[in-house]
Amino acid sequence: MSLLLPRAGGALVRYEPRPGPVVVAPGGPPVSRTVFSAAHVVADPYADTAPGGPAAVDWETTLAFRRHLWAHGLGVAEAMDTAQRGMGLDWPVAAELIRRSAAEARAVGGRIACGAGTDQLAPGASLPEVTAAYEEQLAVVEGAGAQAVLMASRALAAVARGPEGYLAVYGRLLEQTARPVILHWLGPMFDPALAGYWGSPDLDTATEAFLVIVAAHAEKVDGVKVSLLDARREVALRRRLPDGVKCYTGDDFHYPELIEGDEQGFSHALLGIFDPLGPLAADAVRALDADDPAGFRKRLDPTVELARHLFAAPTRFYKTGVVLLAWLAGHQDHFTMVGGLQSARSLPHLARAYELADGLGLFPDPEAAESRMRTLLTVHGVTS
Repeated sequence: MSLLLPRAGGALVRYEPRPGPVVVAPGGPPVSRTVFSAAHVVADPYADTAPGGPAAVDWETTLAFRRHLWAHGLGVAEAMDTAQRGMGLDWPVAAELIRRSAAEARAVGGRIACGAGTDQLAPGASLPEVTAAYEEQLAVVEGAGAQAVLMASRALAAVARGPEGYLAVYGRLLEQTARPVILHWLGPMFDPALAGYWGSPDLDTATEAFLVIVAAHAEKVDGVKVSLLDARREVALRRRLPDGVKCYTGDDFHYPELIEGDEQGFSHALLGIFDPLGPLAADAVRALDADDPAGFRKRLDPTVELARHLFAAPTRFYKTGVVLLAWLAGHQDHFTMVGGLQSARSLPHLARAYELADGLGLFPDPEAAESRMRTLLTVHGVTS
């Protein structure tokens, strides 16, 4: 059966779903690149909650999705912005998520890195309070046995006066970490409150400050995650990293070319788009293991249109499309998000996400995905 899918402006376009999925067998972790999927959380749809209140998580289904990613050889980047940190997922629940996911990773032998930030702070925190908040979260992550990702901090962006504030906070944290961490540079397109991170709104100046911190503590930095949606800038930065420090691309627009790399190096990956693309992405990177860059690009290049759609401005709402696709793919039984964020994207946006994902063969059961999409359309008044 076909579906009528809405377009912006009110037009309806008839779409014929593809007959079958792309089947990717589970496999081991890629060896030529380190690849993390930043994973979403599954809300408890029966919880009596409201935006701004404590998050209610369906723990069983949330952990099952992580087992799905590990089964295909991906690492899990936990409690990151894809999990709605600062957008519905509060710190107490994030801490519980970190503990539960880290325990699950140990049980199945999966790789995990978890976000440590400062989102427990109220506005107006001082620089010492920001440092203490980072230390609290870092202790939770490392106490759970996970690698830490030092996330960009809204509180630090608000209080730091130039690069010196960042150098002081990150310097103290890196002196005390138990194992090398990943430093996260999240651009303002993902979170407007992070404008001017590393002490300057000028990206060249910010890059210099960032590299000073990395160079001063290179032995404590496993890698840097760069989420600026600027491939040229990422390549220039990764060429200046100290030996042994990885560049993890967080660029959901240009990831195939950045992961493939060039004669001077390549990026590893820590990507939100690898939540819906998990099996396909892992299979593509294993083509690089087999010295088949053409096969890698053949698999991954067609996914970029979907990624650019999901991460279109306002980019911070990309999580809504990610969760929609998880529902349509059968990884959860509902389209509900913590903080009510399922309402953050328009019906035409969601319809196009369905169309692009179906075209890629991402749904294990296309008929079930079509049925669920039809239900969503009906709720919004579109019948066919």
